[in-house]
Amino acid sequence: MPRGYRHIQDYEKEILKLRTQGKTRREICEKFGFSIKQMENFITNYNRRQEKIAAGIAIRKKGRPAKDSIVTEEDKLSDLRYKLARKEARIKQLEMENELMRDFLSLTERK
Repeated sequence: MPRGYRHIQDYEKEILKLRTQGKTRREICEKFGFSIKQMENFITNYNRRQEKIAAGIAIRKKGRPAKDSIVTEEDKLSDLRYKLARKEARIKQLEMENELMRDFLSLTERK
């Protein structure tokens, strides 16, 4: 079904309603005239956004904030929580790499 141009986010409520009714991505795409790739990107981005909301991370629009925008303490805290979580994940990754390297060196009898 051809459609006039509207951004896929304009259909967010209808798409989510159809998904809860058990419709497949292909059926939803055919109804609204989107491609499968557009639908997959929409669902991926929607899920990421919901994960950030559940984790308490502030969702900001891309680009430079408006001159009259006010940054609240809550926004600052959520931004710091996000940065801290990223740093903790990086530390965990490095610890795992160190452990693997230690095991490799011990198996090859190097110190």
